[in-house]
Amino acid sequence: MTSMPSESVHPSDPDDSRAGLARSSDLQPILAGIIAAFVGFAGVFTVILQGFIAVGATPAQAASGLLAICLVQGVLAMWMSWHHKMPISIAWSTPGSVLFAATGMLDGGFPVAVGAFIGAGLLIVAAGLVKPFGKLVSSIPPVLASAMLAGILLGLCLAPARAVADEPSLAIPVVLVWAIVGRLKRIWAVPAAVATAIVMIALHAPTDGLSTAHFMPDIAFVWPEFRATAMISLAVPLFIVTMAAQNLPGIAVMKLNGYEPPVSRIFVVSGLGSVVTAFFCGHTLNLAAITAALCAGPEAHPHPGRRWIASVSAGATYLVLGLGATTAAALITIAPPVLIQAATGLALFGAFGAALAGATAHAADRDAAMVTFVTAASGLSFFGVGAAFWGLVAGGAFMLLNRRWAR
Repeated sequence: MTSMPSESVHPSDPDDSRAGLARSSDLQPILAGIIAAFVGFAGVFTVILQGFIAVGATPAQAASGLLAICLVQGVLAMWMSWHHKMPISIAWSTPGSVLFAATGMLDGGFPVAVGAFIGAGLLIVAAGLVKPFGKLVSSIPPVLASAMLAGILLGLCLAPARAVADEPSLAIPVVLVWAIVGRLKRIWAVPAAVATAIVMIALHAPTDGLSTAHFMPDIAFVWPEFRATAMISLAVPLFIVTMAAQNLPGIAVMKLNGYEPPVSRIFVVSGLGSVVTAFFCGHTLNLAAITAALCAGPEAHPHPGRRWIASVSAGATYLVLGLGATTAAALITIAPPVLIQAATGLALFGAFGAALAGATAHAADRDAAMVTFVTAASGLSFFGVGAAFWGLVAGGAFMLLNRRWAR
């Protein structure tokens, strides 16, 4: 292993007169951070909970996982942002939760999935500590990583249409609110759809579905079980989609806004945080992409040197939102399934569109990307290893064949 490289972590320093003006308007980044955390949580918490349940977690374990990742990502975001004085936003791996839904229950149940969560976290640590490994990860063709993610997302993004067909009276209001609010303010479209789904749950769920126990935060501990098949079918794809769909875009957003983030340090810290959360049913932590754009851009503060306050504010807000994880999980269990499916699918439309655009960006590699896409979407499984991994293998082999043939 090599030591972590020394990296520049600060944007250009302001002059003294601008610094004084910047400090006088710190309410702006505080509010920006609160909004970023609320949008990030409300938009995809259903995806997170559904993912945990898909790989075998009980509702209590799913709630514990959501609480754990909210608490740890909030603490890490606050500490990293304050220490480096830049908006370092930490988030959960939404593509990872989608992968869980596509993978389904592993042989051995949820403890085996927890072992895979730990494996993915350790791979992220290795990417930060071992330079050759980090370079190897970055050499994975982006078109194949995007195609794999698009294949994983496809089934979930079809859910709103299926929900409308099965239960139109429940699903159509959710879809209409998403469409109308999205035309007015796109960033609020998914939270508005989730809020509508919650209203529909309140109207149609049993009156005795919630008790006072559902409003109390709860943490569950799971001792992991490590199996080679789970490492190949879940840990490796989880690591790849987290790096390709979360960490790399998060780095790009920060650089676009003039920051040079401490990449290796972020990988090590978020990977270790992922390992800690796994013991409490949580999964992978990483750099945020959407939240990073909200906290690192000029909307957070006109001066780059004060935008770190937005990430600290977002982290603190996640600590508060995490306390509602048990209630959120309880709502999922009593809700009509079509409502959760519709809300989950709508929350992933943007990610699916971006992944599909990335997969088809280069005409020369489009065939290989489509092989990856259809294989990952097919749900096939060989030797206990799921479709996401085989999609990457099939697409990579096809790409290699094409390039060798061209030569």
